[in-house]
Amino acid sequence: MKKILLVKTSSMGDVVHNLPVASDIRASFPDAQITWVVEEPFAAIPRLHAAVGQVIPVAIRRWRKTLWRRETRTEIGEFLQRLREHSYDAVIDTQGLLKSALLTRAARGRRYGLDWASAREPLTLFYHRTFSVPWTLHAVERNRLLAAQALGYALPARVDYGIHATAADFAWLPSARYGVLLHATSAERKLWREPNWIEIGRHFLQQGITSVVPWGSAAERARSDRLVAQIPGAVVPPALHLNDAAALLAGARAVIGVDTGLTHLAAALGAPTIGVYCATGPGATGIHACPRAVNLGGAGIPPAIGAVVSALERLIT
Repeated sequence: MKKILLVKTSSMGDVVHNLPVASDIRASFPDAQITWVVEEPFAAIPRLHAAVGQVIPVAIRRWRKTLWRRETRTEIGEFLQRLREHSYDAVIDTQGLLKSALLTRAARGRRYGLDWASAREPLTLFYHRTFSVPWTLHAVERNRLLAAQALGYALPARVDYGIHATAADFAWLPSARYGVLLHATSAERKLWREPNWIEIGRHFLQQGITSVVPWGSAAERARSDRLVAQIPGAVVPPALHLNDAAALLAGARAVIGVDTGLTHLAAALGAPTIGVYCATGPGATGIHACPRAVNLGGAGIPPAIGAVVSALERLIT
């Protein structure tokens, strides 16, 4: 029985893009024990995958702000103790950054990663063996190819994200027929114009679909409030933990979202999803191999509202 440690810590979209690796490993080694190291805010994502037996949360983002505190040093020590509790047949770093390479180096087992030409940083000294993975591939396929080379299996033809979430009945949601508008993203240049969201919400209304407009930060909450004020019957939900967000996305009639992790999560869960790209192209990190999802727009070319509406009608009919 193989014990395999996957190191993919962040961000949310990157973690979603690594899910097919767990599916591929399970398909090739049905009795493999898979453990995953991930940043604590995203730990719920690999836990949705049946092949992932254990998740080890790490808190690099939080720890680096308080390294001088005794509590932080204690937490780091406890994490390292848990990380080194088992010896692994393979430790695979699909992140390819210094922080992930350090985590990989701290684990017990044979270490695998990207070679000097395939990673953003020169990290070959951290691994026992490295592999070439073309930059021209989508991030999902880069992850899959690295793991396949490390463990010596042929890549399955089908991409399988392997996750499932059960739709929930939320007290704040008045309708079982709803669509989710994911307007929020970490970079302002990735935003889609507010009048476009309002038009989509009104299109939902014509189809008997309630618009749900989630948020994360105070600024995003203010934008959600502005949008809902212009979309009859629309709802601003309370702050959602990631498990609740997954349940919301899983039950949606449709999800429309900008380049953000929740959009990728919706597509991976099988929800009809439209990815809206305004400042980046979807070729390398867009929604990938999800049969009920489509990417629209590109770098400096936001999609027209008509194109999104047309795609939406195809997905929900």
